[in-house]
Amino acid sequence: MISITHKHNTLRKAVAAAIVTVSSQDTIDAVVQKRVPKGDVFEMAKTAGLFAVKKTADMIPDCHPLPVEYTGVRYNINGLNIEIEMEVHTIYKTGVEVEAMHGVSVVALTMYDMLKPIDKGITIQNIRLLSKSGGKSDFKDKFRKDLRGAVIVCSDTISAGQKEDKAGAAIADKLKSCNVTVTDFKVIPDEIENIRTTVTALCASGNDMVILTGGTGLSPRDVTPEALESLIERPVPGIMEFARSYGHDRTPWSMLSRGVAGFRGKTLILALPGSTRGASETMDALFPDLLHVFKIAGGGRHD
Repeated sequence: MISITHKHNTLRKAVAAAIVTVSSQDTIDAVVQKRVPKGDVFEMAKTAGLFAVKKTADMIPDCHPLPVEYTGVRYNINGLNIEIEMEVHTIYKTGVEVEAMHGVSVVALTMYDMLKPIDKGITIQNIRLLSKSGGKSDFKDKFRKDLRGAVIVCSDTISAGQKEDKAGAAIADKLKSCNVTVTDFKVIPDEIENIRTTVTALCASGNDMVILTGGTGLSPRDVTPEALESLIERPVPGIMEFARSYGHDRTPWSMLSRGVAGFRGKTLILALPGSTRGASETMDALFPDLLHVFKIAGGGRHD
């Protein structure tokens, strides 16, 4: 199975459909009047479908086990067609399209099995996904494509050429994958005035966001939050609260991060951990969803 550890839970829904076609009105009448020898076709098929949804990960190798929050089965008789819809909900990291299609397939197969003693001309047709929602696909093409961001690496050792930067590069790569143009990339030492001067200049130059990595820990040289305290005009504490919660699912040390977030004018400032893993996981937690802030807060180009 592919890794979904970088994803976070969202409400996800899927609806799948199938058609069972019988050969005569007598079969339809037997189903509706509950005269089929094997029992109540609709109820038995529904029960089988519910079991199938829950067992999807046992049958399809690449499907992840997930919590099923809701499953519904709907029937509609249209001539000699029994139209089936299966709806599945979860709050999880991955979608339920396969669960819905697996469930509706088993509903149709159960109908076939129950009806074959009285009708030899049954067919199953058009198993398909009708709709799905949840996850990043819901937000595709909904964010602005003209956003610009700058990246600042705050590190004594990297600025002195004693260590290679990887965290800043990971941040820049994530921004580019979200269609954010990286306008500037700076490496500076852990000095309060240097950080303030650099951030102030990048905010004034029309960047929609300035993202710093490093200096958010607890060592004496970790001064990024202190440097930003006088620059941030509108704190948005929920951003880093969520990032720390996301990180805590992966390592307990995320509680020690002092990352901050907020606006200076129309520029969003983010202070991320300095480790490559910490920076990457924080970017995965926040992006692309965070880009919605430029719609609701009126952020945007201001040069």
